[in-house]
Amino acid sequence: AAGVVYNYDQEGVHRAGSGWEQCICIPLLQPGLLELLQHWDHLLEEFSQGEAWLPHRYEEQEHNCYTFALAFINHVLSTQGHEPLSKGEFTERFVLPETRRASRYLTLHQELSQREFYIVPLPEDQHSS
Repeated sequence: AAGVVYNYDQEGVHRAGSGWEQCICIPLLQPGLLELLQHWDHLLEEFSQGEAWLPHRYEEQEHNCYTFALAFINHVLSTQGHEPLSKGEFTERFVLPETRRASRYLTLHQELSQREFYIVPLPEDQHSS
């Protein structure tokens, strides 16, 4: 919620406020869950301190950053009384749609760039219209 990215690798859990500008953001919360959003950072910080995320537990194929993210999402779902998501279900419902959207955007950007078009940002006062 505060723009800090948590990631997990062979050195443990990291928190970063920058360096992730090229990542794909996957929205997970429905608009009606504002109360959960207010507790999100606290839940994530608490979760990331668990023993499961110590550096020596990292394993590239089976216990990695994807596992960390999915385990956190399932932790939040369980606090809400929902069933956990499998890796396949999470990938299909959340990751693939955003990846496809990003791919379409990048393809369009590449096509426009190769045809000597260029993209100019709108002036600040035209963003709302």
